[in-house]
Amino acid sequence: MENKFIYTMDNKRYHTLTYFYQQKFHSKVCKVSLNAGFTCPNIDGRYGYGGCTYCSKLGSGDFAGSVDEDLLTQFEKGKKKMQQKWPDAKFIAYFQAHSNTYGPLSKLKACFEPFVEKDDVMGLAIATRSDCLNDEIINYLETIHKRKFLMVELGLQTIHPTTATLINRCSSLENFVQAVEQLRKRKIPVIVHIINGLPGETKEMMIDTVKFLNTLDIQGVKIHMLHILKDTALAKTFEKDPFPILTKAEYVDIVTTQLEYLRPEIVIHRLTGDPNPEDLIEPSWLIKKFTVLNDIDKKMAKQGIYQGDRVKNNCKTSEKVV
Repeated sequence: MENKFIYTMDNKRYHTLTYFYQQKFHSKVCKVSLNAGFTCPNIDGRYGYGGCTYCSKLGSGDFAGSVDEDLLTQFEKGKKKMQQKWPDAKFIAYFQAHSNTYGPLSKLKACFEPFVEKDDVMGLAIATRSDCLNDEIINYLETIHKRKFLMVELGLQTIHPTTATLINRCSSLENFVQAVEQLRKRKIPVIVHIINGLPGETKEMMIDTVKFLNTLDIQGVKIHMLHILKDTALAKTFEKDPFPILTKAEYVDIVTTQLEYLRPEIVIHRLTGDPNPEDLIEPSWLIKKFTVLNDIDKKMAKQGIYQGDRVKNNCKTSEKVV
């Protein structure tokens, strides 16, 4: 049967990032990951210490540039590496490591403005936390958005307060929702990160997170599988008291169901993670990223699933959201 899903160019049954970039820039687009030397408020003691339990010392920027190099040098190195594979690609400067709006406005301007002005940068992607955004910062981000394509990536991970406490997120769902609303008032695209397989969460709880996101004005989602990395708080917890890790089949089943509950216009930026194999403790199957993606494609095709198939179904969440 012919695939009639309109938000794809390669027979996928979900809204692919490749399709979005092609429609927006008419080109292959690569994100160059940068480390601007920021930290987080649940690391330095403002809200908590130690950071989220799963987070590496590099603040989820394990594949970003070296913080010992200036940002433009990081960008040029990353750009040259990607041009070896995609000579005609265009580029987005991706501020990935830690929370990239956690600092004075002067620092943010020093980091972002050089890339706003660069002709070979098509846009900026800024990863941060909802509690690292205030009116002054959001107003500044609006000025960027008026000059250059901009995406703000917000880490949510889960809507469930019990899990949020367990992973030491140190920020509330209410704060997250407010940040989304304020960003969208300025028409700034919002991309949300969630994690499947967090300790204690059932399949229904993970699906509830996506159902909740579907009620918000967001433009993209990154879905990650929880991976346990060496030298993290989560690794110490897992060593002392191992908790169940999703199998690949379980993960594929959850993701395909989550996609059914997402509005079809929401862009899927990621469906699995890219852990450094040298640091990975569990799950080992996550190393074979393309196998995971292929299994998701196969399951969706076999069951006739498309992104957004269940959008009209309104189901209550399995845990009170506060």
